[in-house]
Amino acid sequence: MDIRLLRAFVTLAQTGSYHAAAGTLCVTQPALTKQIQTLEHFAGVTLFQRGRHGALLTVAGEQLLPAALDIVARHSQFLASIAALQQGDAGKLTVGFGISSFRLAPERVAAFRGVYPDVQVTLNDMPSALQCQQLVEGRLQVGFVRLPVPAPLQTRVLGEEQLVLAVAANNGATAMVLIESQQMLQLSPSRGEGLTSQAQRFLSSQQLKPRTIGVADDIQTLLALVAAGDGVALLPASVVHILPAGVKLLDLAGEHTHWQTGIAWHAQIKDPLRDNFLRLVSDV
Repeated sequence: MDIRLLRAFVTLAQTGSYHAAAGTLCVTQPALTKQIQTLEHFAGVTLFQRGRHGALLTVAGEQLLPAALDIVARHSQFLASIAALQQGDAGKLTVGFGISSFRLAPERVAAFRGVYPDVQVTLNDMPSALQCQQLVEGRLQVGFVRLPVPAPLQTRVLGEEQLVLAVAANNGATAMVLIESQQMLQLSPSRGEGLTSQAQRFLSSQQLKPRTIGVADDIQTLLALVAAGDGVALLPASVVHILPAGVKLLDLAGEHTHWQTGIAWHAQIKDPLRDNFLRLVSDV
């Protein structure tokens, strides 16, 4: 049903005058009369009775008016929601981030909330591979990820990350000696596929073979094990922001010790709210 018919019905009921209702709706009186007749034909009942005092609702019209008022109000609210989404200043924004953007992503989100307080922002900690998957599927709007990313995603470089070796603070050996003499702790592939691959490329380029491999599901657990002297871990330098007592970071040199990080999105999905966030990130 055309919403204009219900709006004509509601406006005429509220004004009680075809002349006044037509003026409010910016239509001619014959056009308004035709809309009411069309609605009455659809409903199979008479909605108004014309008289000396204008248009009066019939009993059937009075019964249908509350529902019509609700539908018209909801339709107006829906149009307002669309307008807000088109402007990109309301709605929901889902953002992914990883350890390399541990400080950057929350800072950008906080800045965005300051400009767009009516936007509900959800910040999710997840691996870059999972972020890319959800970006392609349209379940995530923006991701702070390891670069490069697969098509059709677009990216903007934000910085560079560095591979470091996390070791117990009281251990004075060199990085190369520790890698071959200590247990190598690493994230499970499902939690850190990119980091695991980066570490393996570095080890191969240096012809290093760790004594044993230990696996954990999160970086905090890896750092706790390192602090306890249970091994060493190849991690992004950004872990400095969550470094516990008893752990220090050793710089590494050579191939595969650096990679780019950036922000990724699915440009083929139209999303003004996301675009406002991207502009803010670029400005900052």
